[in-house]
Amino acid sequence: MLSRDGKLIQKSYGIMKRVVTVIQARTGSSRFPAKILKPLLSQTVLYRMVERVLGSARKGEVVVATTDLGEDRIIEKMCEQNGWSCYRGDSMDLLSRHYLAAKKLNADVVVKIPSDCPLIDPLIIDQVIEYFLDNSFDYASNLHPASYPDGNDVEVMSMDALEYSWVTANRDFEREHTTPYMWENRDLFNIGNFTWETGLNYSMSHRFTLDYPEDYKLIQEIYERLYPLNPHFSLEEILALLEAYPHLLEINAQYRGVNWYRKHIHELKSVKPEETSLLD
Repeated sequence: MLSRDGKLIQKSYGIMKRVVTVIQARTGSSRFPAKILKPLLSQTVLYRMVERVLGSARKGEVVVATTDLGEDRIIEKMCEQNGWSCYRGDSMDLLSRHYLAAKKLNADVVVKIPSDCPLIDPLIIDQVIEYFLDNSFDYASNLHPASYPDGNDVEVMSMDALEYSWVTANRDFEREHTTPYMWENRDLFNIGNFTWETGLNYSMSHRFTLDYPEDYKLIQEIYERLYPLNPHFSLEEILALLEAYPHLLEINAQYRGVNWYRKHIHELKSVKPEETSLLD
């Protein structure tokens, strides 16, 4: 990647580098307000989300990055009660919040995971982190293009790449969505994409993320059926459940493929129209 003065930065990321995983969380949501505080088997969605991430062997230190708005004091309090690290920052500039949270914890490698993915498989987190470390990328994810079911989003970046983006990115969507400046500028960064080893692509057919009440209903159904049997249930167990009870997959079918890309499809250089749905 390039430094601010145009010089190439050479970095090698081995297993001794300090990894910090940032979970961005807020209570505000125009489509489903306070979604991360909804109950999920006697805890909140956010609690279950952090629980899943803590199951990763390669996650390093985990920090919940929330906003400095008064309404998000409840998230900070939840972190205090559970012994989680918390950082509060700008409510709109998520790139800045992500960078400053990672900087506070002296990260060398930064993992980005959204708080609306309470079904994320910790093994997938490990696999993407290992892929990043083994190949000395500036940025790697399982999203460009995606192949896993929506809701298994893992992005890993060097602190240098994150800092360069923090300094340089100037478009609103680049600041709001944290990482587009990296994966949209492949001439500046060494980019990697981790694909599902099955060879399948469920990114537009299986929706495990949380944006709408219907998503919440599906997530509840999955937790109620799988968690009591195995609190660390895997993606394979989720898919087996849906194969046995296919009607569950229809609960949020109307929102399959809906993601933020649709709002910026004419600005994004590396996203194809078939990678998003215009339905909202």
